[in-house]
Amino acid sequence: MTRAELLRRVQAADFAAHDAALFLDTHSRDTQALNYYHKALAQAKHLREQYTALFGPLTREDVTDKNHWDWINEPWPWERGE
Repeated sequence: MTRAELLRRVQAADFAAHDAALFLDTHSRDTQALNYYHKALAQAKHLREQYTALFGPLTREDVTDKNHWDWINEPWPWERGE
């Protein structure tokens, strides 16, 4: 999978989780929506971890190296032109 493909998957999973959260703001007792939210959130987390392992951090919170600040080693994800 290419960097651009994986980034699109991360964005789609983040969008799904965010959209479900907005729905839950007005339908807080909808257990099906809550289950969907948790599934989407877990998928987004998994994809973000996969992206970080392969291509580096997407956000400052994804920096994993305790001895080196690798957040700015490469162009920002949106500067890659993919």
